[in-house]
Parts: sequence; C-alpha cells; structure tokens
Amino acid sequence: MKRIDASRREFLRTASLLSALGPAGVPFAMNLAAIGAAAAQTADDYRALVCVFLFGGNDHHNMVLATDDASWAEYVRLRSTPPDPIALPAPGAAGGVLPIVPATPQSGRAFALHPNLAPVQALFDAGRAAVVANVGPLIAPMTKAQYNNGSVPRPPKLFSHNDQQSTWQAYAPEGARYGWGGRMGDLLASRNAASTFTCMSVSGNAVWLAGQSTLQYQVGPNGGIPIQGLSGSLFGSSSAGSVLRSIVTADRAHLFEREVNRVTTRSIEAQAALTAAMLPATSLEAAPQNNSLATQLLTVARVIGGRAALGAKRQVFFVSLGGFDTHDGQRVNQGNLLTRLGQALEYFDRLMANPAVNALNQVTLFTASDFGRTLTSNGDGTDHGWGAHHFVTGGAVRGKDVYGRYPLIGVNTDDDVGQGRLLPGVSVDQYAATLARWFGLSDGDLGEVFPNLRNFPSADLGFML
Repeated sequence: MKRIDASRREFLRTASLLSALGPAGVPFAMNLAAIGAAAAQTADDYRALVCVFLFGGNDHHNMVLATDDASWAEYVRLRSTPPDPIALPAPGAAGGVLPIVPATPQSGRAFALHPNLAPVQALFDAGRAAVVANVGPLIAPMTKAQYNNGSVPRPPKLFSHNDQQSTWQAYAPEGARYGWGGRMGDLLASRNAASTFTCMSVSGNAVWLAGQSTLQYQVGPNGGIPIQGLSGSLFGSSSAGSVLRSIVTADRAHLFEREVNRVTTRSIEAQAALTAAMLPATSLEAAPQNNSLATQLLTVARVIGGRAALGAKRQVFFVSLGGFDTHDGQRVNQGNLLTRLGQALEYFDRLMANPAVNALNQVTLFTASDFGRTLTSNGDGTDHGWGAHHFVTGGAVRGKDVYGRYPLIGVNTDDDVGQGRLLPGVSVDQYAATLARWFGLSDGDLGEVFPNLRNFPSADLGFML
C-alpha cells in the first residue's frame, strides 16, 4: 500500500511545482509550504518499546503477591521452610509488602508488591504502571489436564534458562534466528530516516532484536562504539589516523574486501551520526549509583532525546538486569535486585517526562524474564518455573490495574503444574501483540510476527491506550 504520510521535502517539492502555475498558484503553494513546515515542527509521530529482560528467572511470587487471607496463609506456609524462610512480612508489618488496589477488582483477591518496590507502587498509583499476571510461552491455551495428558503441545525445553530466554524473545529454543522485536523493526523501519537505529541494544547481543532485514545496533554507555585510532594521534603521528581510515574504508576490487570496507564505513558513519544526535548525559539527571539497569536506561533516554536528529519514528530497545537465578540466598539477593529494578523504572519515567526528552506518552517499557519460579521454597531459594507476573510502564499504559486472572496460590491447584510452577494464563504472544498493536502493527502484521497468536481468543489484553 502506498504511504500517504509525505515528507516535508516532498510537500515543498509539490509546492514548487504548483508555483509554475503562475501568480495564481504562488499563494497556494506558499500556504502549502507553510503548512508543511508547521506540521514538521509540531508533529512527533514517535513510539518506542523498551524491553527490560530480567536474566535468570525472576521470582514473581515475591514481586507481585496476593494478600487476601486464604492466599496469604498458603503463601506463608509454603515459603517458611528453614533454614532461611523467604516469605515476606505481611502488609502493615515493619518492612511489609506494599498494597496496591487495582482499578478492576478480582473477586475476593487483594494484592501487594515487594517492600523494595515503592517506586513501582508510586507509578502504579499514578496510573503509569500495570501488572500483567501469569505470562509465559504457550503454543495454544492449555489446562492442567491437557498439560498432564499431552493433548496440547507444550513449548519445547521448558524450565531451561537458555532455551526459555530464547523462546520469550524469539518463539523457539536456543538457536532461533529472528526475534519479535527485530521482526517489528523489519515492518516499521521504513518510517525511520536510517534503519540502522531501529533496533538498539544497550546490553550486548539479543536475539529479540534480530530481524530478517533489520540488524540490531549495539551501543555502550556513550552511544555507538567507535573504531579506535581513526582520529587524533596514532603511534605518535597526527596523520596516521587518516591513513588507517582510508585503508579500512577504501573501495576494493576484491568482492570480499569491498564488502568488509563497506560495512566498516557504515559503522563509522553510524557511530558519528548517533554521537552527534544523542542528548549529552549532562543534560539529564544522573543515574542512581551502582545501578547498571538505570545506567542503560539513561543511554536509551539520550538516544530517544535525539530522535528528531536521527529521523527516528519507531525504535525498539533492549536492556537487562541479571542475577535472578535465586536457588539460594533469595531473600537478600532478590531484594537487592528489585531495589535496582524499582529505582530504574521510576528514574526512566522521570527521564521520559524531562522536557529535553519529552516522550512520556510515546515510550512504553515492559519486563520479561526466562520464566517464573516455584512457589515452594528449597530452604533459602526457589527453583525454575514457567508463568510469571510482569510490569508495563509509561504514559500510554492503562495503569493502576492487574491484567489477566491472578492465579490461585498453592500447590495441586488448577494453575499449578508442580511445586507451585504456574501454568501460564496469558501467552507471550498476547502480551507482545498488545504492545505491538500500540507500536503500530496492523492485524495482518500481528499474524506474521506472532505465529501462535491465532490460537488465542484475544490479541489485545487492553493494557495500552
């Protein structure tokens, strides 16, 4: 389908043609040009998705909790195993879990967040954060009976770190080639002046950003990673850098050498363009100390703040926080990690609202992880699970609510496939498709990017405006 969102340049070119009509056409052409210029200055058709991946398998049971009497009693019973019980203090107790009240009640249920997630509680209460309950990879809806008798296919290699990280990001175990972030980039990169800056990782290589035609661009804290020695003094020579640059970028007769130098030239040009476009770090609030996730999100904010200079309209970003494989020492270790997560989400919210960035309603952040963990404790930690609860934050989120049915708390329930491992009630496809529809994908695009979506009754969970 032909695009109708003509650029300002096309608008002005049309206006110049109209001027050829003579004196009668000139005023009309000038009016068109003025309208085009004004539209270019005021319109900001920009949207971005930021994936925060919690590597290791976050224990969602201690992140978003059910605190109604029956749920709480079972939670405490199953998480009080010695020698180091991991059950958290009750609401209202010293250091107790933090109550949240969803806009849409779930009959007989009450909810709370980990005590270290006060910043997320504030975002939730302000309507800029939502909880999506019990999300996980599924090929089709599945009941516990179907899980046990094998009548519905299961996602392959459940409970395996590497495979489930890949399945969350790319719908297949380790070795998958294309992720759903990259596939969205394939479909929408044409809206950007340079496709190079469509899929960006601040946390190394991520299959989630791998597209069929769109390549992920990896950046560090200061933006694009430069090739050293191309400028300034090299081996004591002021001219050696320019000589080296000509060697690694010159056209070559040999096809392989030519392609290598072409890619190198593209890398040099991209790094220079990104460095020039990004907001300086000094123009934004400094990241909280000793918080690598917040530091990554500062880089994301600096890139988003430079979107006009980059000509970017659609971008996907990948950041991460590791250490969630809490088989032991969970009470302290997960608590520290959730402190960083809460700080980082609130910090990013402030950065998006900063006038220098001004993208609070145009950027949506969401969490993902390998899997959830068991409700039962092994004495000071938990083991690998399946479904898990997740956060979505941003100005375009229908916040202050819990989406999806919050599962029963206990073992041997209809929601449990063993040791309190949750059978997902919401598929990753549904979670992702809700984000993707807001991002700009059509219904046809959704079916192409999310192959299992057709198996589920809803492609939109309703948590985006």
